[in-house]
This record gives sequence, C-alpha cells and structure tokens, in this order.
Amino acid sequence: MSTHEDRLKALRVQLAHDRLDGFVVPLTDEHMSEYVGAYAQRLAWLTGFQGSAGSAVVLAHEAAIFVDGRYTLQVREQVDEAFWQYKSVPQTSVAAWLAAHVPEGARIGYDPWLHTRAWVKAAGEALAGRGASLVAVDSNPVDAVWTDRPAPGNARLVVHEDRYAGKGAAEKRQAMADWLAASRADAVVLSALDSIAWTFNIRGRDVARTPVALAYAIVHADATADLYVAPEKVDQAVVQHLGNAVRVHDRAAFADALTGFAGKTVAADPERSVAAIFEALEAGGAKVLALRDPAVLPKAIKNPVEIAGHKAAQLRDGAALSRFLHWIAVEGPKGTADELTAAARLEAFRRDTGELQDLSFDTISGAGPNGAIVHYRVDETTNRRIEPGSLYLVDSGGQYRDGTTDVTRTIAIGTPSAEMKRRFTLVLKGHIALARAQFPKGTRGGQLDILARQFLWAEGLDYAHGTGHGVGSFLSVHEGPQRIATFGGGDEPLQAGMILSNEPGYYKTGEYGIRIENLVLVEPREIAGAEREMLGFETLTYAPIDRNLVTVDMLTAEERAWLDSYHAKVLDLIGPQLEGDALDWLRKACARL
Repeated sequence: MSTHEDRLKALRVQLAHDRLDGFVVPLTDEHMSEYVGAYAQRLAWLTGFQGSAGSAVVLAHEAAIFVDGRYTLQVREQVDEAFWQYKSVPQTSVAAWLAAHVPEGARIGYDPWLHTRAWVKAAGEALAGRGASLVAVDSNPVDAVWTDRPAPGNARLVVHEDRYAGKGAAEKRQAMADWLAASRADAVVLSALDSIAWTFNIRGRDVARTPVALAYAIVHADATADLYVAPEKVDQAVVQHLGNAVRVHDRAAFADALTGFAGKTVAADPERSVAAIFEALEAGGAKVLALRDPAVLPKAIKNPVEIAGHKAAQLRDGAALSRFLHWIAVEGPKGTADELTAAARLEAFRRDTGELQDLSFDTISGAGPNGAIVHYRVDETTNRRIEPGSLYLVDSGGQYRDGTTDVTRTIAIGTPSAEMKRRFTLVLKGHIALARAQFPKGTRGGQLDILARQFLWAEGLDYAHGTGHGVGSFLSVHEGPQRIATFGGGDEPLQAGMILSNEPGYYKTGEYGIRIENLVLVEPREIAGAEREMLGFETLTYAPIDRNLVTVDMLTAEERAWLDSYHAKVLDLIGPQLEGDALDWLRKACARL
C-alpha cells in the first residue's frame, strides 16, 4: 500500500503529464452527495482525511486541504502537515486560496462531474484575476493514479413499499409533471441520489449508511420518466414496480441523453446538478432553467405515513439505545471498555431489534479528549479506553425501513467534575430552549439557532457546527433544505412535517466533548389568542439524558419541568420494551430531578 506522500507525488507526475499546474479534489461524487461510495473517496485516498466534507488543492510545489469547524481537530490528526496546509472554511475558500497562490498563466484542472456551475464560475473568475485559467478535464487524474480504486456499487435496487412511503411513485411523478407545466418546462433532470430514491420509491446499497443507488433520472411533462441505472441492479420486481411509464436505461447512457433536448426547456438544480450536466444540455441545444429539484421540499415535508413510521422507528431505536446506556452504566466505571467495543455493543443492541437495515452513519464513539472531535470516527489507532472520571460521547443512528434515526448522548463515567456538569447544563438549557420554542409560520431555522447557543454565549463559549439538520425517511441522515444554523444554510422556512435534529454541544480540546441530540418534528401549534399561524417542535427521540451531569440549581422551574416530563415519557414509552436490570436502571435514570 502506497503512503499518502507517494500518492501526492504520483498525482503531481500525472498533472505534469496532463499539462496541468494544479488540480482541485472535492469530497463528493457526480451526484453532489455528502456521503459517497468508496469509488468516489478521492480526497480520503489522497490525503488520509476521513471526514464527510472537505476539498483539497494540489499545485506543483504546495498543497492545501480545506475543512470547516467540525473537522479542525480531525484534519490535523489524519493529514500530514509536512505536505498539506490546513485551511478553514468559510474563513477562506478554494477559489480565494488559488487566487493567492497560483503563478500567472497557470492551468488548474477540475472535474466538471464533481463541481457545481457556481463553483466553476467563482473559481474561474478568481484565477482569471491572476492571469490563470480553470481547465475542465475529460478524465480525473486522481483516478489515473489510484490503481486499486474500488468499482462503483453493484447492489440490486429494492422497492420501497407504499406502506412505508405513504405516497405512490406515479403520484409523485404526476406532481412533478404539474410542477413542470407551471414552470413551462418539458423535463427535469434529477441527479441527487436521495431525490431519485424518493421519487421512484426505490432504495439501494451503493453508499455506506445511506440506502440509495447510483442512478440518474429525467422526468417529463407527461409524467413519464427515464431512469439511468446499471442494468444488473434491476430485477423483475423492480421493473413491475416502476411500470410502463418509466423507461430504464444503462447509467452510462445518461451523458449522451442530455444532448437530445434541442429546442426543449429542461430544469436542473444548480446546487445538486454538476456543471457537466448544464454544459451537456446547453451543448445539445436545450434551454436550461436553474430551478430547485422538485423532490427536495416534498421529500423534506413528511406525510402522515412517514411520520408514523418514523415514530415507530424511534421507539424501537430508543429501546436499543437505552439498553446500551444501561450497559455503559455498568461497564464504564470498570475502566475495561473502549470506544470500539462500545460502538460494537450499541450496534448489536440495534441489530437485536431484527429491523435494522444499516447504521445511519459511522458511530461517533468518543471517550475523553476524542469526544471533543466533533465528527470523530474511531479506529484501531485512535481507540481509547473509557475511563472513570471522564465523559463519553456517543452519536449514533439506525436505518430502518420505516425511519432514519440520529441521537447523541453524553455520559459521565464515574464522578464528573464541576466544570463538566456546568457546561453540560448550559448545553442542556439550550437544548430545552429550542425544544420548547414556538414560532410563526415562515420562521427560518437560522432565526432559531441562537436559542440553543445563548447560555453558552453568556459564558463566552460556543460550538463550531450547526444546531440542527434535516433527516430523511429511510434515506440520508443529513437531508435538506431545512437547517437550524447561522452559517451554511438555515434560510429555509420551517414547515409542519419537517424533521430536524436539536443538537447543541460544547467541546474542550484535549479534554472532553458534550452534545445532546434528539430529533424533532415541526408541528402546528394552537395558541389561545394567537394572531399568527404558529409552529413548534414535537420531540421524537426517547432515551435518558444523564441526570448525573445536571447542575439542578442552574435550571429554571420550566426547564426542570421539561426534563422531568421528558423522562416520564421515556419511561412510559421505552419501559415496556425493557425488563430486568435494564428496566430497573431506566426507572432510576428517569426519576424526577
């Protein structure tokens, strides 16, 4: 196995061969996915970085890797500073760094199947200011030197039945056809994998932890569609499910199909469709409308069947998590468990449900200082023992056919320090403030973010990640467009039926991390005398919050009442699923403050 230094050298040799002075390597795939298949993990292969968001730039004599605040610590542990400069976004950007570092006349390569058109425009303008140019490559130079690159996934498609989806695929395509008519367009290109899975009520196994299949689709104004997917993925059950109105083609035929819309008007999403799609449509003579993917909003607003399924999944998952929390309460103080064994034990409790399809992401199992790495991923080299006197942070979730879960708990192993308890309680107060929020229809997630941060801010503390993200229905654990954040999104108005996370945190580098995460459902709120249509949150996640970390006199009467009420519901909903020692433990864990 070559080292990351060898890989960087090999890429530079390839760039010289291709007459390029540099190349941009994003962490995405040709579908602009957040989580990508092994075949598209170019950034990880090149640099060693294992996070889920980032980019790199390789020039002849220097290289830089760009990550956001979630990965500030992780990138330093995984990427060698002898070869890579660490850069933080949004404080800087790939385009800005290129403009400051490339020589005049430089040719910087990019793969048009891995970038949006907006990125291409911004980077091209930044380079032009230096007398340099951005060059689209026909084949990715990283792939040329990645000799043992995995093949794309070949798992078969699975029908996502209406009893889970709540709405038939034909009905969804008809809604898109109506949208196309209103937009005066003939067709829409769908390239986001979760949009395709949702629209056609199909699921796959081509991306770890996310049940999607590698595919493209074009939906037409007559409600028919063309689905581009590897033929070996499609069995007779899927053909029958798709019906005669969906024509199935080889995925390799998609690029050429884009050139066949001369004189037609075609919609494509500028955020979710890569630059190459827009270029191919325009080269073929189509008029292209840059519009948001019409699956995005209806996918985010869960229908009653999806909501009911999600609640069932949460109760099942909450019982598995509670069994684990009992296990860690017993085993943690012994000092013999470690991060890997704890993560494996939690997965086993989920598998014992008999319903788990996959985890919804790699479990974040962080003991002591590893808990301060926001998106930490344990392996044999980083694995730590869970020691008395420390905090243990576990962020995990499951993929079930009826719902996707995501929950974080922070656990005191033995006796916590006064500082740990105080900062945990500040995070808890923010979590409760957001959970209790009532707000007018039209409110954006970014407007609510301060509710969760206010108590930390009052003591000069903060956390470098958003407070909430959308969650799919047996789909991606990170789903847009809704977010609760003041940066990187948060502009989408929240609507009844949306599911989001509520996950404020605090991280003390080198010592410990704290995060409390539940999923919440946006729901209508009836308020006496209200003059506006109001919304609020229903908490969906049920598992104990560690009372040993709460400084009770820091809580108001309303906050105490919320936590007592929450724990009463946990006991009421999860208790009947437990027995013996686990049930006895749950009763104590859910006792009133």
